[in-house]
Amino acid sequence: MHRLRVEEIAQSPDMKNVIYNGKQVYIQQVNENNTARIFPLDDPQQEMEVQLTNLYEQQ
Repeated sequence: MHRLRVEEIAQSPDMKNVIYNGKQVYIQQVNENNTARIFPLDDPQQEMEVQLTNLYEQQ
């Protein structure tokens, strides 16, 4: 995903359908090195840092 869109989603009060490795995720923060801190909605304890290009917004 593009950095600006990921930042918009991270700051939005509305939940968006963002996918990483086939699972819906929550974006906690966007980092300056084009990564994001995320966790799967079905496993909030599994936090990880991933490349923005590996995130996909499902419409």
